[in-house]
Amino acid sequence: MSESTSAGRPAMADAVDGDEPHIPPHKRGGAWNKPAIGWAMFEFARNPYYLLVIIYIFAPYLAQEVVAANAVAEGLFDGMGEAEAAAAASAHGQAFVAAVTKYSGYFAALTAPILGASLDRGGPRKPVVAIVLGLLGLFSAALWWAKPDGEGLPIVMIGAVMVVAYICFTYSEVIHNAMLSDVARPNVLPQVSGNGLAMGNFAATFLMIVIILCFALPGMIGWPFSAPLFGINIEQHEHERLAGPLAAIWLAIFIWPFFLWCPDTGRKGASWVRAFRDGVAGLLNTLKRARDYKEVLKFLFARMIYADGTSALMALGAVYVTGVLGWNIVERVGYAIWLSIFAGLGGLLGGLLDRTFGIKRAIMIELTMLIIILFLLLSITQESLFYGLVPSVQVLDGTIYSHLHDWFYLLIGAGAGTFVTALLSSSRSMLVAIAPKKMIGEFFGLYAIAGTVTVWLGPMLIEHFTLAFNSQRIGMATLSSLFFLGLIFITFVKYRKGDAVD
Repeated sequence: MSESTSAGRPAMADAVDGDEPHIPPHKRGGAWNKPAIGWAMFEFARNPYYLLVIIYIFAPYLAQEVVAANAVAEGLFDGMGEAEAAAAASAHGQAFVAAVTKYSGYFAALTAPILGASLDRGGPRKPVVAIVLGLLGLFSAALWWAKPDGEGLPIVMIGAVMVVAYICFTYSEVIHNAMLSDVARPNVLPQVSGNGLAMGNFAATFLMIVIILCFALPGMIGWPFSAPLFGINIEQHEHERLAGPLAAIWLAIFIWPFFLWCPDTGRKGASWVRAFRDGVAGLLNTLKRARDYKEVLKFLFARMIYADGTSALMALGAVYVTGVLGWNIVERVGYAIWLSIFAGLGGLLGGLLDRTFGIKRAIMIELTMLIIILFLLLSITQESLFYGLVPSVQVLDGTIYSHLHDWFYLLIGAGAGTFVTALLSSSRSMLVAIAPKKMIGEFFGLYAIAGTVTVWLGPMLIEHFTLAFNSQRIGMATLSSLFFLGLIFITFVKYRKGDAVD
């Protein structure tokens, strides 16, 4: 490495421009060249599945209208009072969805690093992407047959479908992340990463608006159409079951720029069997030589802690506002769209913070903001704001966002959506900056496992403290400890960069 390189070029360039780069840096384009756009379009096409199916629309329907309703019909809670039985059924449904996530996470955590290590040694990556995305689309479309009232697919089969789809989603993420370093010049990779996240969230927002305007609201109040389009029957929850097929169709339509424009730097003619064998050996060797990559491992440990906090915050946020603020389904879906809009902006903000302050400082800023935002969110109840200092009053007629506390929660929640996504973007850029170039796929496998190995921690803290104090607010407050610990651990990561990513 020349003296000018070590003194004047950003650390990300040093990390990506290691020995024998896949594509020479001077031949890579900017953040809006075709390879970079193709890479970002991958998230535009695929990410709506996660937001529509896993978080906001299908999973809540599955928990309440399929699993919980089926348990009640089978008499699982006979002998309980009505309210007690309803609460027990809801918990039963939530536990089922949590189990789906748990088993998906177990399998992905055990196999994703091996896949990542194999990518560094295997053949072309796009055929593998095509297989996993094909399965993702197929199983996503199959969720249409997850009908209520015991009809359609059996509950166990629905869970199996979601597990396979979730694993495919994770695999596609590992491969996609490993291809980031080859799509643009090193100094614009943070922007490319942010663009992908922004485009993915904007796509999901658009589809949620379609579901609400074309199906949900027409069926509920006859607006903006007199009836749901295409004969969708909301009594059979077809507007919620449609989330899976709609995500599959969207994926099939918009994934093509990725296959046409994104470079595939896999080795032509390489044996995937040998790559798998060598990948396992390489992964084991990586773990044995952990001291040689201690800065990367310290970062992955810090991310493992704070990423679990962000996951729990976003996943359980709808449960929290339902219980504490009494929000109905229209308000929750509106909140989901609101968050997605600001999450899209967060993807752009992450890239901006990376370039302005440097990636490590950007992560520290983002974690600090999340601690403050969580403190403010928990200060809101139906009666007051700021822990009782400001009373909440009715500001609008009707039942939709009618009180001051509703609007204040929306305002602060926008910050949560923004900085959670910015943190995700900066974290991905950080790994690209400090991981060895030849092992980028392997370390993205470890990156994936760091995001799943403690996925139970946040929900466990919320569960135990909520029960111990009989308070949802205290339960959610425990997430601040994960953000604080992540902030402390990230300060110990030695990042070679100066003050900014140029």
